Amino acid sequence: MFSDSYFTIKEASQGVFKDRGSKFLAYAFPAVNENEIKEHLSALRKEHPSARHHCYAWRLGAGKEAWRANDDGEPSGTAGKPILGQIQSNDLTNILIVVVRYFGGTLLGASGLINAYKSAAAEAIKNSVIEEKFIMFEYETEFSFDDMNDVMRILKENECKIISQDYAESNRIIFRVKKKDSEKMLAQFTAVYKAKINYLKTI
Repeated sequence: MFSDSYFTIKEASQGVFKDRGSKFLAYAFPAVNENEIKEHLSALRKEHPSARHHCYAWRLGAGKEAWRANDDGEPSGTAGKPILGQIQSNDLTNILIVVVRYFGGTLLGASGLINAYKSAAAEAIKNSVIEEKFIMFEYETEFSFDDMNDVMRILKENECKIISQDYAESNRIIFRVKKKDSEKMLAQFTAVYKAKINYLKTI
């Protein structure tokens, strides 16, 4: 990952494109995992049971490492790929865009379909609020009571966000730190010899 942040949409948005009787309803959703994506797709299929196609594309991960495009019965490459292209050209991630098509009786041809799905997705993005989010690394630390002041000072200095704390059997804190502050934070932890720190995941 070369960047310290990424762009996504703040909340769900919609867009509409019409061509020769066919209506293309675009829905953009923020999403962080495939379960959320499945829920959105299922809800839209229930909302639009008579629509001929529910084409979509999504991209997930702070590093934009996971993505998929689905034509849902349209000719290969005419629906999912143009939707994904709009996600990529706007440099977005953690996003799902679904375009629901109601057929108007006139065949649009491959170029017409590509333009329709691209335009509908673009409308949904244009109507959304795009926000920058910082890439966060999640860590777990275990430490003695003697080191508690040092550990808490390090977390405060690096603006770490504490996710959970457990002082029952051992002193254990799960926290998140911005990627750009992680090297400094780790270097400070090495000075606290008895404190253990383990990387958990990237957010």
